[in-house]
Amino acid sequence: MAALTFDVIVIGSGPGGYVAAIRAAQLGLKVAIIERENLGGICLNWGCIPTKAMLRSAEVFHLMHRAKEFGLGATGISFDLDAVVARSRGVAKQLSGGIGHLMKKNKITVFMGVATVVKPGVVSVKGDKGTDDLSAKSIVLATGARARELPGLEADGDLVWTYRHALQPKRMPKKLLVIGSGAIGIEFASFFNTLGADTTVVEVMDRVLPVEDAEISAFARKAFVKQGMKILEKTTVKKLDRSPGKVVAHLESASGTVTAEFDTVISAVGIVGNVEGLGLEALGVKIDRTHVVTDEFCRTGVPGLYAIGDIAGAPWLAHKASHEGVMVAELIAGGHPHPIKPGSIAGCTYCQPQVASVGMTEAKAKEAGFEVKVGRFPFIGNGKAIALGEAEGMIKTVFDAKTGELLGAHMIGAEVTELIQGYVIGRTLETTEAELMETVFPHPTLSEMMHESVLDAYGRALHI
Repeated sequence: MAALTFDVIVIGSGPGGYVAAIRAAQLGLKVAIIERENLGGICLNWGCIPTKAMLRSAEVFHLMHRAKEFGLGATGISFDLDAVVARSRGVAKQLSGGIGHLMKKNKITVFMGVATVVKPGVVSVKGDKGTDDLSAKSIVLATGARARELPGLEADGDLVWTYRHALQPKRMPKKLLVIGSGAIGIEFASFFNTLGADTTVVEVMDRVLPVEDAEISAFARKAFVKQGMKILEKTTVKKLDRSPGKVVAHLESASGTVTAEFDTVISAVGIVGNVEGLGLEALGVKIDRTHVVTDEFCRTGVPGLYAIGDIAGAPWLAHKASHEGVMVAELIAGGHPHPIKPGSIAGCTYCQPQVASVGMTEAKAKEAGFEVKVGRFPFIGNGKAIALGEAEGMIKTVFDAKTGELLGAHMIGAEVTELIQGYVIGRTLETTEAELMETVFPHPTLSEMMHESVLDAYGRALHI
């Protein structure tokens, strides 16, 4: 049978793949997309979206316990974990169905199955009803990533969970160990801790949320401990002894090895790229530590073959994947897009309190040789934060003392994942402190703290 011919074939329908397909179709290209599991990929079905739905339930539960503070009454407060999960799955299903609609609307041909790049420009798709051969001048790899599993700490779905098991928990953990304090680990720790699990977080680095600014990490640690979490830094889980209903973890730190018993373990120790079975080695694609090596335009070095999103390396963020998808589609269509700048991509963690950042930490800026001016503003100095009953948090800004360039911004507190985009826009527009100072921020809003943090960097803060 002759191969079905397209202009672009996209392998993977996560936030990188489906966006690349839509943009290519908008530009008049004939597009096919291949998905082996669920349209929308991990993000919509098993990542960003369902976790936020669950965290929202935990947030409302937490607020219900604070009702008296707001002059309200709430008694008999409880939760139904199955109902929380059902809502989360319903949200994911709604959005996944929306992707199917977008594919039809943009006349993108969807193939459900497992893809292999047979040779440059040719993809074989093995589905339930047989095999299809597709050809295109341009192929976009958007196969994403999966949870990293360490020897001896492998998930079994019963006692030891990955994020997927944690999104459909078979029970409410009583005594929970979370291995890894990056975004995924700390979000699940926050969720289950809020619902009452006795939660311990183990981090091999010297602080929780290790990619964040040191001050933000310290603030977060203090908040988590106040909420009842146990935080063990510079600690490694050497092995897990499993027996019916319990896990004994061997925890090694500078002071020696101790054992502790848990009924549930969540492993969140990073991700590995889905590079297997695609035929990449035979094509000569360079792979470094499970990720495809690309240039700034996501080109792999094999003519017509691109890699976007998690498979192409850090930062492992859905919004980075989507923008790479748009960039690649425009490149394929003959355009001249700007490359994505990793330093202007915000990271958001939806724990309680929320954490968000963009650009360099204070330490990284100094390491890079910048003379810096640093501003800080606490939530306790903001009227809206106090009115919301969310007076714990801070905003920190880092500027180049010589040019006024905003090198980085770091936040912890209520709704900072929504606030961070103001600084992201500022960096994209190459704003200096002068424009930020002259911007009129509406009152009363949390965003005023962003203004005050800038002012503070230059000794001009008004409300502290």
